[in-house]
Amino acid sequence: MAHYTVRTYGDPVLRQPAADVEEFDGALARLVDDMVETMYEAEGVGLAAPQIGVQRRLFVYDVGDGPAVVANPRVVDASGEWRFDEGCLSIPGLRLAIVRPARVVVTGQDLDGEAVELEADEFLGRVFQHEIDHLDGVLMLERLEEAERKIALKVLRDRAMGLDTSALESQLASVGSARAI
Repeated sequence: MAHYTVRTYGDPVLRQPAADVEEFDGALARLVDDMVETMYEAEGVGLAAPQIGVQRRLFVYDVGDGPAVVANPRVVDASGEWRFDEGCLSIPGLRLAIVRPARVVVTGQDLDGEAVELEADEFLGRVFQHEIDHLDGVLMLERLEEAERKIALKVLRDRAMGLDTSALESQLASVGSARAI
């Protein structure tokens, strides 16, 4: 199977909204298989197609129950609020305390193009929201309060220059955060 390289912060493809999936065929099934392998190889729990340079509304995930896929997902209902330290395969090594709804209902399609409706709370709901953000060209940095966003951007700039960012990073999230989404 072909493994893709996960695109990282600064790659313009991560800021572009993805187009709907229109063809549910063997090529899509192969892409999904490759995405799952790439996600596992990167030790993530979710991966959106734009993260590998494919501009389609599609993501894969596995939070412990085996891999699954959702095409053309949309959040149709959300409630509550939950702050949680979130990681991202496209922003490696950085954990950010992000506030998101605690429960969501997502509609979309499965690999055969059949309609699905998924209700998820806490971590699975967060995975869905994080991946849908990728499909909309939104990175988790944009979910931060302004002061935290400035610190996170400084960490990314300093890292690019090879500087030690550990003191700044400690201001963003607690130690022992969950795996990257």
